[in-house]
Amino acid sequence: MDVDLIFRIAAIGIIVAVLNQLLIRSGREEQALMTTLAGLIVVLMMVIQQIDALFQSIKSVFGL
Repeated sequence: MDVDLIFRIAAIGIIVAVLNQLLIRSGREEQALMTTLAGLIVVLMMVIQQIDALFQSIKSVFGL
């Protein structure tokens, strides 16, 4: 697992948190929720790619 992945996830979290607070304070709660969901989906896609790479490694190790 690469350390860059952790930094990318943290950066996305910080950006989403700032945007969320800005949108809530301006009275746009719906857009804030959508921004949070979009950030969550992006991070989940990154994690799913890493899990896929893990399973491919396991398959190659055991010859499945």
